[in-house]
Amino acid sequence: MTNSYAPAPRNKQRQNQPQPSLTDPVRYPSGAAAQVLTKRAFLLVLMTLLVPGSAQIVAGNKRLGRIALRVTFTVWALALAAVVLLLTARSTLINLLANPIASLLLVIGLAALAIGWAALLYNTLRLIRPVLLAPGVRPAVVLALVLAMVLGSGSLGYAAYLLNVGRDAIGSIFSSNGPTIEPSEGRYNFLMMGGDAGADRTGRRPDSLSVISVDAKTGKTAIISVPRNLQNAQFSADSPMRKIYPDGYDCGDECLINAINTEVTNEHQDLYPGVEDPGAQATLEAVSGTLGIKVQAYVLVDMEGFSKLIDAMGGIRIKAGGWVPMSGAMVDEANGIHGMPLGWIPAGDQTLDGYHALWYGRSREFVDDYARIQRQQCVQQAMLKQLDPATLLSKFEDIAKAGTKVVDSNISAGQLGSFVDLAMKAKGQEVSRLTIGPPDFDASFSTVPDFDQIHERVDRLLAAKASATADDSLLPQAAAPGPLSAAGAVPGTQPAPPPSDFTPVTTTPDGEPITEEMLNDFKRQGDEQSIRDLVATNGQCAPL
Repeated sequence: MTNSYAPAPRNKQRQNQPQPSLTDPVRYPSGAAAQVLTKRAFLLVLMTLLVPGSAQIVAGNKRLGRIALRVTFTVWALALAAVVLLLTARSTLINLLANPIASLLLVIGLAALAIGWAALLYNTLRLIRPVLLAPGVRPAVVLALVLAMVLGSGSLGYAAYLLNVGRDAIGSIFSSNGPTIEPSEGRYNFLMMGGDAGADRTGRRPDSLSVISVDAKTGKTAIISVPRNLQNAQFSADSPMRKIYPDGYDCGDECLINAINTEVTNEHQDLYPGVEDPGAQATLEAVSGTLGIKVQAYVLVDMEGFSKLIDAMGGIRIKAGGWVPMSGAMVDEANGIHGMPLGWIPAGDQTLDGYHALWYGRSREFVDDYARIQRQQCVQQAMLKQLDPATLLSKFEDIAKAGTKVVDSNISAGQLGSFVDLAMKAKGQEVSRLTIGPPDFDASFSTVPDFDQIHERVDRLLAAKASATADDSLLPQAAAPGPLSAAGAVPGTQPAPPPSDFTPVTTTPDGEPITEEMLNDFKRQGDEQSIRDLVATNGQCAPL
């Protein structure tokens, strides 16, 4: 007797299951109407662009589609995690990107994704079967596929290329094994040195020295400029050079602070075993002792690299207080007289390329060195202000390549994220400035500096920046008896006016417009004093 409840044969079960319709135009396009085939083609391209793998699921190899979808969803999850880090722990994300191993893996991963996406788009073209399309539709479909490949695969490939450029730049600029830098009294202090290693120089002799001091929590920033001709610089207590110069760098008129780099490089490298650049480190220690603060890191920038970096940024915008000469060759070294200027940078609102910005920051003909220091501070502020995310992203490759012109830095790449995050906090905030010379001290102050007075002024400056609501007790008060300012008043009796609160001098006292021809005529006549009178305000400058 047969069992009426016995299971049906397997082949009968298969017959009862719904079978895929061979007339489904998505998976089986043969015989479909031309209009349907056209819609199908563009739909498959769009699916592969927006959700890689989805076109294969509905119209091709499902196994391939499932693998691609897993990869797609994994990438989306990682991208979402990156966005969360960007919003909640930006420095951590930047440190991951700056890490040489993590960035290399990311470059490889992006390149692999770009190749895989391109392969999926090629597979989608096969699924479309262009021979079934109307002749007039085929070019449009191929164009759409090419555009999808550029947007998808091309974007990932370019991102991998830019990340690799940045990875190389970070490796060239920053130290791979530098020490971890901790805030000192709540601040990070970076020494910025600019100079050349010319054929007429032994070693690098910085032409400009400035400390950028940033509050570790708020990003509030102050720039302290140290004149290159400062004498008797004090080395910090832990400096090896203090054993040689316990009372300061006091070996005569030639012992200016910018000569320390050369002397240590040539004569005292043995005092700094294991230090990559003993001269730069010794200069950092001299600036630390002179200002009475701990300077944790240095960046030494070659002037040619500085010029290229500004060009890569697309120039800088400033308001110039007076005309600035681009000096010709020296004709009377004893009296500091140059030949005819190569050109002039006018007063007023200017956009400077790298060449003119370099001249603007370096020129000191007809004025003293302190006017140049003020202009250098202004150029630094303009660069910080104008290096916004849009500029960085649109010109990243040029900026990264120009950045490799930085000669040396002991900043660790491992802390780059923290400092980039700090720079973003600092952006847009007003920057305070102090110069160890005019207009904050007398012009002779750098020859016989009073270090107690310097420490007091620096302490007050940084204390005021540390307070978001500074009151009168934090503003500079009358200094102790000592050198007077260039204007004849005791330095620090009044808060300095905003850097932008000045009117560029564009006319003579008689109201005649100052022109390049007028200035050159005075030069031809040997009337240097008239030029000095007309360009005396060229130290005034504000970033736009």
